[in-house]
Amino acid sequence: MKRDREPAGIRTERCTAITGNARIRAVRAGSVRRAASLRTGETDMTTETDMTENPDRTSSPDQRTVSLKEKERLDDLQRNGYRIIQNPEKFCFGMDAVLLTGFARARQQDRLLDLGTGTGIIPILMEAKYHCRHLTGLEIQADSADMACRSVALNGLSDKIDIVTGDIREAEHYFRSASFDCITCNPPYMIGKHGIVNPEAPKAIARHEILCTFEDVAGQAAKLLKPGGHFYLVHRPFRLAEIITTMTYYKLEPKRMQLVYPYADKEPNMVLLEAVRGGRPRMTVEKPLIIFREPGVYTPEIRDVYGY
Repeated sequence: MKRDREPAGIRTERCTAITGNARIRAVRAGSVRRAASLRTGETDMTTETDMTENPDRTSSPDQRTVSLKEKERLDDLQRNGYRIIQNPEKFCFGMDAVLLTGFARARQQDRLLDLGTGTGIIPILMEAKYHCRHLTGLEIQADSADMACRSVALNGLSDKIDIVTGDIREAEHYFRSASFDCITCNPPYMIGKHGIVNPEAPKAIARHEILCTFEDVAGQAAKLLKPGGHFYLVHRPFRLAEIITTMTYYKLEPKRMQLVYPYADKEPNMVLLEAVRGGRPRMTVEKPLIIFREPGVYTPEIRDVYGY
């Protein structure tokens, strides 16, 4: 991937995996952590011995091996057989990232950038859904970028997805201007005076505007999108006025919006937005997306997003 320049301390990871005749497995001190839900819920634990000696399992020559670090786990995304490496003590993706990939649209010929990619969930799911020509994830936290890179390699996507370790505020220096068809972002929702800042730095950075603001995100997205390119965002409704004002300032015209409600009789707690660089003023408000029909029971719309 060509970039204008690469400042010191910034690197693009070409993600590779150890390949062999063994089945896909994650090895960490003899144990494998598996999750069978896109909700990243906990399920069973299987030892590597169980995986390799179970006669009901078959091996494939193109399956891959990746090592898990201390306290990491392997979660099944239930899409194309893809999996993702996460560390619950740092930060795990949530429903907001999954809903964003359900709301966003892309084409096979598109080049996509995910700002603040975390462990790479959005590029991996967008590749599974749209098979974009190329996807890039930009992440400032080295540990998260490393997990994203290893997940990309595990899924055999090293030729499709690049992980770049770097600062959103400096994104214009890593990539050429107007070089992406789509940009996605699940940014920190809270500013300093909103909520309690998590004492764990990785979680605080993911949730609070510590290392970047929404204006930073919008400004960089406007520079990196092609004219007519699409910007997809998930955020909190209480900041909606600020978000729309900021996007229009940077010539990112809001075109589509959907509010997400935990229950039909509750206030919305998420908002999904699509904007077009240089688009004409006109926005469509889609019907509300309700998460739960009753406690613990997803609505059909959410089950469809998750692929159940």
